[in-house]
Amino acid sequence: MPGPEPGPAVLVTGAGPTGLLAACELLRRGIPVRLVDQAPAPAPTPRALSLWPRALAILDDLGIGDDVRAASVRIDGYRYFTGGRPLAAFAFPAWCAARNLPQYETEALLTRRLHELGGTVERGVRLVDLAPADRGVTVALRHADGRTERARTPYLLGADGARSTVRERLGTGFAGSTYPMTFAVLDTRVGGSGLPPGEILYYQAPSGTLVIVPMPGEVFRVLTALPAGAPVPGVTDMQKLLDARGPRGVRITEPVHHAAFRVHARRAAVLRRGRVFLLGDAAHVHSPAGGQGMNNGLQDAHNLAWKLAAVLHGDSPASLLDGYEAEREEATRRIVRDTDLQTRAWMVSGRVRVAVRDTAFRLLEHTGAVTRFYAPVMAGHRLAYGPQRRTQGPARPCGGVRAGELFPRGLVDGAGWGLLLAVRPGAGEAWADEATAMAEGRRGVHPVRVALPTAAPGCRRPGYYLIRPDGHVAAHGHARDTPRLYDELRYATTARPGGAEPA
Repeated sequence: MPGPEPGPAVLVTGAGPTGLLAACELLRRGIPVRLVDQAPAPAPTPRALSLWPRALAILDDLGIGDDVRAASVRIDGYRYFTGGRPLAAFAFPAWCAARNLPQYETEALLTRRLHELGGTVERGVRLVDLAPADRGVTVALRHADGRTERARTPYLLGADGARSTVRERLGTGFAGSTYPMTFAVLDTRVGGSGLPPGEILYYQAPSGTLVIVPMPGEVFRVLTALPAGAPVPGVTDMQKLLDARGPRGVRITEPVHHAAFRVHARRAAVLRRGRVFLLGDAAHVHSPAGGQGMNNGLQDAHNLAWKLAAVLHGDSPASLLDGYEAEREEATRRIVRDTDLQTRAWMVSGRVRVAVRDTAFRLLEHTGAVTRFYAPVMAGHRLAYGPQRRTQGPARPCGGVRAGELFPRGLVDGAGWGLLLAVRPGAGEAWADEATAMAEGRRGVHPVRVALPTAAPGCRRPGYYLIRPDGHVAAHGHARDTPRLYDELRYATTARPGGAEPA
């Protein structure tokens, strides 16, 4: 048998939103990609809907954010009912509003961008085996005609869904639990009493929760939780559930999609083994509550792609990839925790427990806590990765944006590593000159000097922010912390040929 054929830099399996974004992000950074998917055609079902602002910012950088906004509907808040009576309403500030767009439309926009970048999806190609090695991965790919191809790739990205073959071949666990209920979902046009186009409605009743979600094209998703063992309702049964649990006078007129599914909360034991990575549903699945699933996968892809591109270009050491697993596991743990809390609120039964839940919701509305604190979390604005090294922070703590947090967009261009130097005119800039020289000796780092206080979020001392290509702060320090900055530059980047070392 002939040996494996040499392959491109990265092989991505799975052409859902996660795999498509990973391929696009690598291509736009100059990394050749091969993207395969075992399905003969894209899935036509709506599946995931919500795109929150952090994911939208990623799609903006890719060049399709405006297209997503034009095709989607905006969600400005949640409204809850209990026993048919209004319970609480939570408005999202504009900067936290989500967009709802069926997954297949998001995939279509990503696929179009993939083609613009010179990529394609190889359909009907399934990964059936893999063999990791020190310098790459050998894979076996089964084509639709039955032919088996052996190929070698330096890196393999498994974005092949909850039943991931990549995860199975790695032999890593997928531990977690399954909720004791079935979800039934019906996407439909409706008649009768008008439903608000920009709010998600939650009707909580002793018989179960019913959710109504706006979609583009005047379609609404009706989702209900059923007790374990209950028969899957048809369209007529869904109308009865809508009448019993939901708003009065809403009629199902034109069903467009109907399905039932179980909900799992599971995470892969590892997200990386050597040069093989797991991302998206291959790495984690959780409740649809809060609409975080697709967003989490997109952020996996974004986090990994820029790091992989930097390593392959020689701008960063291979150790930069070590942060992918720790950072995305941390983010996923939070999402699983939050979506589990929301899902269990749907499952509450018994007079006392319902009263406690309803009191909590009224209190949250009265205090405005959801709008002020939780909406930014759902939007992704509060996404932060815990620092791993003491040199990521200043020697003297301050109130500025901390390492791991997102830096305000617009102050750096995101093309590479940004080094923002906040100086106080007339106070001496020797430290900034030293920091600039350090940056100019490293690959892919772009120093920008600005005057205080305009560009220092929360910190009023002269100092620096080392900002990653994905917008997270890698390190923050003050004028006397330049040795810490140099340690972080050496950790994250490689030296330019002939670059000067600090004295």
